[in-house]
Formats: sequence, C-alpha cells, structure tokens
Amino acid sequence: MPLMPWQKLVVDTALEVDADGIPIYSQVTVQVPRQSGKSSLVLALMVHRALLWGGRQSIAYNAQDLKSSRAKMLVDYAPLIEASPIKTALRRIYLGNGAESIVFRNSSRIDTFAKTASAAHGRTLDLAIIDEARFDFDDSREAAYSPAMVTRKDSQLWILSVAGDAASVYFRKKVEDGRRLIDGKTQSSRAFFDWSAPDDADWTDPAVWAKTIPSLGFTQTEKAIRQRFETALADGKENTFRQEYLCQWMAIENAMIPDRYLVPCLDPTAAPSGRICFGIDVALDRSSGSICVADETGRVELIDSRDGVSWIVDRALDLYRRHKAPLVVDGYSPANSLVDRLEAGGVPVVRYALRDMTSAVGALYDAVLEGNIRIRPDQHLEAALRTAKKKQVASGWLWSRSEIDVDISPLFAATLAYYHATNRRAPEHRRSTIF
Repeated sequence: MPLMPWQKLVVDTALEVDADGIPIYSQVTVQVPRQSGKSSLVLALMVHRALLWGGRQSIAYNAQDLKSSRAKMLVDYAPLIEASPIKTALRRIYLGNGAESIVFRNSSRIDTFAKTASAAHGRTLDLAIIDEARFDFDDSREAAYSPAMVTRKDSQLWILSVAGDAASVYFRKKVEDGRRLIDGKTQSSRAFFDWSAPDDADWTDPAVWAKTIPSLGFTQTEKAIRQRFETALADGKENTFRQEYLCQWMAIENAMIPDRYLVPCLDPTAAPSGRICFGIDVALDRSSGSICVADETGRVELIDSRDGVSWIVDRALDLYRRHKAPLVVDGYSPANSLVDRLEAGGVPVVRYALRDMTSAVGALYDAVLEGNIRIRPDQHLEAALRTAKKKQVASGWLWSRSEIDVDISPLFAATLAYYHATNRRAPEHRRSTIF
C-alpha cells in the first residue's frame, strides 16, 4: 500500500523528531475529504508506531462510537495485517466484544476504547487516534486520552475527520485553531493539515474537486466523483456532497439559531455576578444534567454539565449555600424529580409551568437574535445552541428535546437562568377551584 503524495506529506511532516528523537508535534489534526485514504494512513501510522519505534508501544484507536471502532479494527485493519508480510510480527488478534486488540510479538498493541471520559483510565498511551472527530460535540475523547499520555514524552494525539456541521463543536475548534496557526505562521507543537474548498467555491466545478480531493487521480477518478455529484444533485443533497467531498462546513438544516447571530453573543469575559440565579435541567433519558448561571445584565455561563443526575443535588445545594441565589427548574421536565430532595436540603426551588417556559424560551431566542445576551463559550452549551430545534406546544414553542443528537440540557438550564435573572418575576401559579 504505497502512500499517496498527500499521505506522504502528512507523515513526513507530522513524524518529524528533534535531536533527542522526540516528535516535534504532540498533536496532529487532519481534515480531509471522504474516501481519500484516511483509513489506510491511520493503519500505516499505527503499525509503524507499533513495530518501528524501538520498543513496546501502546496505541489507542477510537472512531465515532465503539461499534464503529470494532468494525474498523476487525473488518478493515486486522485482515489487511494478516494478509501482509507483517503477519509474522503478530502475536494475536483478540476478538472479544469490547476488548478488541491487535498484539504484536514485541508486546506493542493496538486497542479500541469506548467513547467515554474514563475510557483510558489506568492506562499509559504512546499514540492515540481520534477518528471521525466531526461526531464529537465536546472533548471527552481527548480528555480521556490526555492523562494517559502525559508521562510519555514521545506520545502523539492524532485527530482526523471530514468536515462537520454546527454540532461538531470539538473538531470545528481544532480546524479553526489550525487555520489560525497557518495564517499567523505560528510555530507550535500542533500540526494541522487541511484539504478543503473555500466556502464560496463553485461546488459543481471539477477544477474545484481536483484542488480539494487529494486522492483524485490515484484511488479515485473524476468519473466516480461526478457520479456522486450527480446523485447528490438529483437527491437534493448538495450539502452532503459539499461537506463530505469538499470539506465545507454546513449549517444544520432547520436549526433555530444561525451562527451569524450566535457568534457575536459569545464572550469569553461573560462571567455572571451580582444578582444571579441558577437554572437546572436534566436530559430526557436522564443520561446527563446541567447547571447554568445568569445575572440581571444578561450574562450566561454553563457551570457544570456531566453524565448522570446523581451529582446535581449536591452541586446545587453547594451553590445555594454559597450564593443564596434562586434555583429554577422546568416543572414538567425530568429535573422536576430533583425538587423534593433540593427542598429537603433547604433550597427554595422555583418551578416554571408551561406558560413560563414558553416565555423563557422566547426571551432567550430573541436576546440572541438581537444581540442582547452575552454567553461564555462552552462546547456543551454551544452545541446545544447550534443544534436547537423548535417544538410547537399550545400557543407557543419550546426547544425540542427529542429531535437532536446532542445533549440539550445546557440550553434549557441557560434558558431558565437567563429568563429568571433578567425577568425577576415569580412564575404564575393558579390555585385550582372546585365549583
């Protein structure tokens, strides 16, 4: 499998070492179109590290989810190794569900890991691969690997993907960071490689394809790309073609808040103070929860967003004891189940009814579009804002909890905190009357 020119450029640069044999770049980001040879590059990189680095190496490979990681290891990578002369260097390929690994005779190994913050706990890693990074809205995969690499002075983290959309907060920041490094000609321990067409490029022009798709003329032909183009044109999937073959970043269809309104509201200095209040929310399936804070001037910050809900009560109690600020929940949301425990701990909780929630959602939406809110950047909250969709209820609407692929609880928590902090009005409660 000889390397194509673009692959050779990447490895010749990214694997450069100093006089002590330590890689110049500790982190490498690659944005490249689909079917360009990313997978074969990753395989060559991992095998090179395992066999030619001069000792036992621990390598982690992770795609967008564990199922995809398993498939890539067992269906693509393992058969290629077994069919090559490198087979003589193999000790064993483990096929156990959740413990897939390729182990070499020199004790180097390639393992798959789950996509969780604790995936590499207790391990030491020399090379970590985050593949298909566009599916990440936060840095949980990087956060899992970084502690496992800190004691290895020659370790490297590779992040690879095609372009994503508004929900791809993690990879988008890596791309923006890389482009800033290039534009500023900044020397850095990070390497960045980018094959993408400008946003205003003519996506129908074969000349644009030739400049953008580095495998064209090697493993792909213009005829094959044209067939995909014509299919996308016929099916009305222009955005899919532009994203996957030209690496142009696409907005989410039907997203409520376009980037042109959201970006001006993001302010790293937006630290709520003075008269504040907290909003609490829990995901529909109770897989996660969030706490936000806001002040009466319209500054909003996500304080905490974690897996599970067991942590929320203790965290909320601590915040109340320190700040004596109101805590607000949506009385019809999964967070309502926490109210009894909060009140038992001495916290007066404000419960919003449906009418209050529709008013709160509308107020935050208007504030973003009018630029009257300042939001401290956070990957969880940004992902929720960028992917938010509308759910019609009665005479108003709410953020939809069921039609998106990211955790929406940060947005609900921010909405509650913002509205209560800037409105300072107790929610309406009507006593039932028996006639």
